[in-house]
This record gives sequence, C-alpha cells and structure tokens, in this order.
Amino acid sequence: MTLTIRTGELADVPLIADLIRALSRYEKLEHEVTMTEEKLTDFLFGERHYAETLIAEDEGQPLGFALFFHNFSTFLGQPGLYLEDLFVHPEHRSRGVGRALLHRLAQIAVDRGCGRMEWAVLNWNQDAIRFYARLGAKPNSEWTVYRLAGDPLTALAEE
Repeated sequence: MTLTIRTGELADVPLIADLIRALSRYEKLEHEVTMTEEKLTDFLFGERHYAETLIAEDEGQPLGFALFFHNFSTFLGQPGLYLEDLFVHPEHRSRGVGRALLHRLAQIAVDRGCGRMEWAVLNWNQDAIRFYARLGAKPNSEWTVYRLAGDPLTALAEE
C-alpha cells in the first residue's frame, strides 16, 4: 500500500460527501444527514472556510478522511484542533490509515500552535475507543457535551 494523506480540495466535494454518507451508515445515523454537496462547497471552500479536510488515499483510491476545525481554549490561551469526523472504510481498517490521518492532524495542530486536539466518540464504538487509547488519548468524563440544533436553536436565536 502506498498511503498518501492530502488536503481536501474543491474538486473533492463529491468524494467528501460520499465519505460523510459512509460514516453516517457506519454510525447508523443516516437519518440525521442533511448535508448536501452545495453546503459542503459553501462552508468548506466558500468565502469563509469553516472546516478543513484530509483525504487518505492508496494510489488515488480513497480510503478515508478527517474533517476538523479550530476552537479556542480560554484556559490555555491557545487555539485547539477539533476533529469532527474521522472515518476509514471498514475494509481498509487496521492498516495504519486512521493513525496516519491522526498523525497528520497532530502535525497540523503543533505547527499551528494548538494546545490540544479533541474529538468525541460514540460510546458503543469500542473499536474506536481502543484505537484512541492506544494512541494515548484519554476520555474526558468530567464534561457532558450539549447540543442545541434545529427548532430549539432557531427559537433561541429569535427570542
């Protein structure tokens, strides 16, 4: 295998959309996907880039991807890197692809002066949890993630 990790580009929007759909099927969350290629084009490659992607390939064949963006830690006084999605097609797992994507993300975080990298993992995904633990990542069980979306988000914005 000749593994390459590269930055996603505008021409990759259909591929990124396919990888997101594959991730949603794996996580059994297809019903939650409202993403479109138009949204990805606007928000990943439009006037303001809200997130970035890395694509893992073997001789041009897509194996997986990572989608990430910056946040900021007030306690550290530094930016952080938040990994929104990491996905490797199941048939390509256990071949170093996920580790290579995280290695490149760690390089980006260090190069950009980030104080930390964070992400969330579904509690049932024990394979991912073991993988992250082998890298030295620790769960942050003292915090609960909250989400405001859809109608409740709109309602709060309109108060």
